[in-house]
Amino acid sequence: MPHRSPLHCPPEVPAAHVAPNVFFSTPTQRVGLARQRFFDEGVRPTGLVSEAVIQSWTRCIQAERATTESLSFTPVTRSRIDSAVARNRLLLEAGQEDLRQLQALLAGTGCKVILTDARCVVVHASPTEREHGPLMWLAGRIGVDLSEACVGTTAPGMVAISGQSCTVQGAEHYFALNRGLHCAAAPIRDVRGDLAAVLDLSCEGREFQFDAAALARTYAAAIENRLLVRQARPFVLLRFQATPQLLHTPLEGLAAVDECGQLLWMNAAGRSLLQAPRSPREDTTVERTFGLPLAPLIAAARAGRLLWHGLPNGLRLCLLAQTEQHATYPAPPPAAPMPARPLPESAAAAAAAPEDGARLRDASQQLIEKTLAACAGNVSRAARELGVSRGLIYRHLKQASAAR
Repeated sequence: MPHRSPLHCPPEVPAAHVAPNVFFSTPTQRVGLARQRFFDEGVRPTGLVSEAVIQSWTRCIQAERATTESLSFTPVTRSRIDSAVARNRLLLEAGQEDLRQLQALLAGTGCKVILTDARCVVVHASPTEREHGPLMWLAGRIGVDLSEACVGTTAPGMVAISGQSCTVQGAEHYFALNRGLHCAAAPIRDVRGDLAAVLDLSCEGREFQFDAAALARTYAAAIENRLLVRQARPFVLLRFQATPQLLHTPLEGLAAVDECGQLLWMNAAGRSLLQAPRSPREDTTVERTFGLPLAPLIAAARAGRLLWHGLPNGLRLCLLAQTEQHATYPAPPPAAPMPARPLPESAAAAAAAPEDGARLRDASQQLIEKTLAACAGNVSRAARELGVSRGLIYRHLKQASAAR
């Protein structure tokens, strides 16, 4: 049987201790007034605490939980712990380096790094000493369930329900026992756009001395990016942002493209830039989304070239295409219509720029036809030269034949 660690909380502070007609300048005073209005007067404390906290309090009330309850931060059974760790092995591998960096960054702050799965079961936690606080020591253990149903209003539990970043400070926690905690959490999503994990930063007995919410969002985005690539290794990985300095950072947009040009997934930063849906439609292609066919992107990946490109929505972005095979690609064929360096115009013109002013689709077709000619019509060899599948070349040839 797992060891239970019950903790008991003091009774609720009488509402009379909070003066209702004064200006509140500190977070503690505002939360005190919010609790008085919500729990004693039945008034929604809009503006005093976040809407997410109000909704969490409401759910706890509806579940008939008393704020003075004692809690047991008891890990789930060993079999469930093993199952949770095994189920999230890819997540833990993807986040290993970022978690290590985050823990080193927070060393000496008394702040704990916690990673939970989508069900709010802790699957990773940074080391915690007892002097950091009894709650931190108990809650931050592998297998502890931090869901709202178990421990009330907390940042990880709220993220698991809302899917949005949340911060819960001190008395914003529903249960009186947890009011010494301060936590900030952010979601990590998978290739389907579903919640995969929650990254939480927590400390006990004092407020954060830094922007914990921003730090949690930044490192959650970094882990999410690594997880996405590991979950579905793309034929072409497209990195994009408004400036090349933001590439290879948590702020970069990422899009995965298969060998047929189909858009498989896009990360949160990319969806935000393009105002794209969380899950691409089945007919969403890289050409439709970015205004670029697949072949010029492959050629750019082979050359390791940045592209400046105006998207169909008018936004101008810097793009970097990468493939798993690009390091072994042979030199591009002499007839490839890719310039030695990108021009400040759209990547469509930079990648193709045919003299007769043909469209990008025609430029892609020309690249395939010229590569086929250079390979004496050998489709397999041309596919290797371009780094695409033979099926893609056959489809282009079929489309060209139908067009004629």
